[in-house]
Amino acid sequence: MTTKAWTPSQILLTLLGTAVSVVFLAPFAWGLFTSLKSETEAVEVPAHWLPEDWTGQAWQALFDSGNITNWFVNSLVVSVCVTSVVLLVSALAGYGFARTEFRGKNVLMGLVMAGLMISPAVLGVPLFTTVQQMGMVDTYWGMILPQCAPAAMVYILYKFFQGIPRELEEAAFIDGAGRWRVFFTIVLPLSRPSLAAVGIFTFIASWNNFLWPYMVTNNPDLMTMPNGIATVMNSYGIQWAQLMAGGLMAGLPLIIVFVFFQRQIVAGVAHTGLAGQ
Repeated sequence: MTTKAWTPSQILLTLLGTAVSVVFLAPFAWGLFTSLKSETEAVEVPAHWLPEDWTGQAWQALFDSGNITNWFVNSLVVSVCVTSVVLLVSALAGYGFARTEFRGKNVLMGLVMAGLMISPAVLGVPLFTTVQQMGMVDTYWGMILPQCAPAAMVYILYKFFQGIPRELEEAAFIDGAGRWRVFFTIVLPLSRPSLAAVGIFTFIASWNNFLWPYMVTNNPDLMTMPNGIATVMNSYGIQWAQLMAGGLMAGLPLIIVFVFFQRQIVAGVAHTGLAGQ
């Protein structure tokens, strides 16, 4: 069996894909090699890629501090809770906008769309004032609840629900099913690709969120991974080897999510109807 020769366009695309992959993988490689250097070697000028003296001191120091486990657990708790609440709220709101008619619907939908144009950083001060008045500073709920206003996720599911044939729901109504039963037994099972994509995007955004947890907590025991890693300093300044080790640990769950759920991500985006907007 003879193999078909590559065309010039295939060769070009392969070379281009390889170059892009190298660009994206280079920071991970640099972080890994730096984490295996001593702190003295990590700040040497000129810098070099491979360690001259391979050592795991940075990793050992990171775990010996006793905080890395707390940071990881805090990030996991906050991200899972935020993802669960966002999935519930965005699914209910998106279905309500897509399938029900009520007074003020267009106004409310306009407010949701307006939320897409406002940067979260702009809302930092009023949100912090609200959380402080509610007594939720330095608490898990103070970090979780303000991240659960998912305008973009409501819109994604709203567009998907609009694409579900109404005949499926009307047939269920004729058989005596109510609105809630239709939602949980027909609509949600059909929405699994989009729900998976929304959940993954929300988890990643919450895990990487630095600004809000930094604003709302001063308790070292409640720090998340991004905030904890930012404190990797001593009297001599930033400990770059430890910082790279912590960064790799913080990115590990996200890499796992992308590796195991990449099909759901692609399928979810393809089913939202956003590609043709």
